[in-house]
Amino acid sequence: MMEKKSPHILNASSNLLGFSLIIITSLKITKISENTYLDEFAGLACLLFACSCFFSFLAIRSKNEKQEIKFEAIADYLFLTALFCIVLAVIIVTVKII
Repeated sequence: MMEKKSPHILNASSNLLGFSLIIITSLKITKISENTYLDEFAGLACLLFACSCFFSFLAIRSKNEKQEIKFEAIADYLFLTALFCIVLAVIIVTVKII
């Protein structure tokens, strides 16, 4: 049987959710995001990381192995998509600063 990834996804998602919220807060304070899609990508990442946390938690708590596998896969894909949004946000910040 494959090693369970859900605890790792939950840990990473919750940490990156906090990171994304810090990005959004800094953008609002500095008003950098007015002419970019930076806050939209960071906001989407927040939602996706939160959903990833939720599904990974459901996978950890699930008693049914099929449901656990399904929830873990959903959490995994949400995490990957959120990570992509964060990368786009970092690229936008880098281009804006340079």
